[in-house]
Amino acid sequence: MQVTRVRIAAEVGLSLALAAVLHLVAVWQLPQGGSYSLAMTPLFVLAILRGARIGLTAGALYGLVDFLIKPYPPLHPAQWILDYPLAYALVGLAGLFSSRWLRLSSESHPVTALWSAIIPGIALGALGRYVSHVLSGLVFFSSYAVEAGQAPLIYSLGYNAFVLVSAAACAVVASAVLPQLYRLLRPSGDRA
Repeated sequence: MQVTRVRIAAEVGLSLALAAVLHLVAVWQLPQGGSYSLAMTPLFVLAILRGARIGLTAGALYGLVDFLIKPYPPLHPAQWILDYPLAYALVGLAGLFSSRWLRLSSESHPVTALWSAIIPGIALGALGRYVSHVLSGLVFFSSYAVEAGQAPLIYSLGYNAFVLVSAAACAVVASAVLPQLYRLLRPSGDRA
């Protein structure tokens, strides 16, 4: 089935809107930015459904939306890039597992699709975002580590762990949503 540009644009727009809403209902907001939420879920789902290129693009766009919704004043333009468009673009790396997920889903192997495509894809996307935030924290927020009496790298690794915890929750939701979306979106000839 040929997926049109209009459909892709609509899916990206809906994913951005849903991510923004999920970000606003965050479970917990950290003092220097960051929150525990399910905001990455629509980005992970879109990336796994449509591939890395669309996932990376949607993630970067969401980074801009995130900054507009709840801006944390950047200390430097590089810090802004690391914490917003780049960090969320890297969530789109989950799309590198898109073809594997689609193949396994079409062969009716949902458990294999979960463990060999969804979980590794989300882990890669979350790790990319985590590394981007850790680098930003290491370079631009190390003064907080000094105040806390910790090494800057240890402080940044711990502070930004919210990304990994949020990603675990997102993986649970995405694992439930993706098979349902596949059933809805697969070509009509594939329907049982």
